[in-house]
Amino acid sequence: MSSTTFTTDNNNINNSNNNKENVTITNRKGNISTLSNTQQLTAIDTFGNVFEVPNYSIKDILKAIPSHCYERRVLQSFSYVFRDLAFLGIFYYLANTFIPTLPSIYLRFLAWSIYTIVQGLFGTGIWVLAHECGHQAFSDYGWVNDLTGWVLHSSLLVPYFSWKYSHGKHHKATGHLTRDTVFVPPTKEEYKAKNFVSKLEELSEDSPIVTLYQLITQQLGGWLAYLTTNVTGQKYPNRSKWSVNHFVPNSPIFETRDYWFIVLSDLGILIQSIILYKVYSKFGGFHFLMNYFIPYLFVNHWLVFITYLQHTSPEMPHYDHEEWNFARGAAATIDREFGFIGPFCFHDIIETHVLHHYVSRIPFYNAREASEAIKKVMGKHYKHSDENMFVSLWKSARSCQFVDGENGVRMFRNKNNIGIKPRD
Repeated sequence: MSSTTFTTDNNNINNSNNNKENVTITNRKGNISTLSNTQQLTAIDTFGNVFEVPNYSIKDILKAIPSHCYERRVLQSFSYVFRDLAFLGIFYYLANTFIPTLPSIYLRFLAWSIYTIVQGLFGTGIWVLAHECGHQAFSDYGWVNDLTGWVLHSSLLVPYFSWKYSHGKHHKATGHLTRDTVFVPPTKEEYKAKNFVSKLEELSEDSPIVTLYQLITQQLGGWLAYLTTNVTGQKYPNRSKWSVNHFVPNSPIFETRDYWFIVLSDLGILIQSIILYKVYSKFGGFHFLMNYFIPYLFVNHWLVFITYLQHTSPEMPHYDHEEWNFARGAAATIDREFGFIGPFCFHDIIETHVLHHYVSRIPFYNAREASEAIKKVMGKHYKHSDENMFVSLWKSARSCQFVDGENGVRMFRNKNNIGIKPRD
């Protein structure tokens, strides 16, 4: 292993040395940061483009972010909670007051459909704000964050502390094939074993109808499957899949110290379940269906839709243990655009996700400015797409089925003859 020291005008590092080495960078202010072991590793993405592994450090990223971006303002954070709750309440009142008076069953069907979609959007906004609490980005006060997050997430049947802990591990190991906790793609070998064949070539191409069925299943049931069986997470061969879930205090997902917080999460779900039963008993099944259950399904859909596309793309890398580091893993995410809905309803969780993986305690209302700052460090390694997200969903489902590679950097491949074929 060799060591190289050089001076740079900024944080964008370009070293053409292909050998493994430790590189110490001294900028003109005398600040020193050490890059990870491997310099200028490359891989070929799904469509044949050369992917260069990032070689800047997390210190370079953190230095670029203005200090005021870290400010968490509790009143401003709560203003978004109250705003979203107000929208939910206003639309609830309008829908239940006026939709039943519409003269046509077709008009009522259309109005209820629009209403449940809108409620799902603002319900997802509440979900995102609870997610801010889990990252301690909501306020400077831990008890405020956890109490608010527990109430908001429990209202959506989300086990707050359980998901907070597993999601925290995801942030600590994003893009790591053996440590990440969600949307972990199978390797080529794992994919072959799962499909019970000895050679990849023996796999028949998925028809579009199969892909559509898989997407519908993923979007409607993926979140509940993740909570109950840890689907897309790490495998625990010696444990039943039903014991590896977010509701069991001694699940291998958690640490021993988490036990009673998992119980508290379950208590929140129990309380909300009792409330929903009381609502159902008093107002009936149709009221429950329109005002909670269908919007709840939309919330689950948006959650899976958003997170899947943040971590799945034909140009997205995953790393074996020896080539992973935090800076590389955080860069293995992508920002997308979702029109008016992204900033207004979803609180920029789509548009500033790369920054969120570098510093998750920056509140969303400061994330745009911080994102602009880190782009100067990331350079070409910053990933962004303004493609229609539903188009991206289809492309990713068709082209990103497993990962393959031989130098510790793995890129997506597929059996659908899309892009580069996997190695023999």
